[in-house]
Amino acid sequence: PLTLHVFDCGEIEVRDESLFSPGVNKGKVKNMVNSCYLIQHEKGTLVWDAGLNDAVGAEGTEAWEGAFFMRVPKTLISQLNDISVKPQDIDYLGISHFHGDHTGNANLFTGASLIIQQEEYAAAFGDEAAKFGFEASSYKQLDRDKIKVINGDHDVFADGSVIIKRAPGHTPGHQVLFLNLAETGPVVLSGDLYHFTSNRTHQRVPSFNFNKAQTLAAMADIEAFVKEKGAQLWIQHDLEQNAQIKHSPEFYR
Repeated sequence: PLTLHVFDCGEIEVRDESLFSPGVNKGKVKNMVNSCYLIQHEKGTLVWDAGLNDAVGAEGTEAWEGAFFMRVPKTLISQLNDISVKPQDIDYLGISHFHGDHTGNANLFTGASLIIQQEEYAAAFGDEAAKFGFEASSYKQLDRDKIKVINGDHDVFADGSVIIKRAPGHTPGHQVLFLNLAETGPVVLSGDLYHFTSNRTHQRVPSFNFNKAQTLAAMADIEAFVKEKGAQLWIQHDLEQNAQIKHSPEFYR
């Protein structure tokens, strides 16, 4: 049976919420969480997003010229250890997009096959990764020979239960993850399609997104898909929603 573990992969204090909602809540501090996930299927294991780097630690660090304060009170590696999973056990790595708060621990999973959209691959593994806000050092140890470059949606285990869905705009090849869990039902993990619920409600596009028109189109596509499937949409950075979701070692099935 398919199972889903949810991990705490860092905390982010945003010093000015209007970075994410231009013209709205200027100068207001917004606290967000950072989530990572483990999907276990009879045909293999997938880690979805790799969070902030464990080395950031509980003391935390300023980022983006003081726009953010980030900390990692609980390491991803310790949470994997708690459920007796080793990084080398992971077959697939799905990263919603390559910003540093999603690739922080990617180098743990050197044996995994990275599944990545063509446009994200070109940006992240090209000569100008930094131009897109990507930190190439955070994923440089991934096995290049095992990377699976896709163009569109991808059925990870070929049975409809775990599907990576293309949703570009936040970055060139942003993607979200659909899970069809037997007891919990259908769930979509948002990546950074939205960062918090009010942005979903008002379809607001962060000022730093790669492409606004693509983002709005992706929002429309994914919302239609969520409605069609009757799915829950879990917003990976949403503090309030995340507080209602059970975390590892508990899990969903």
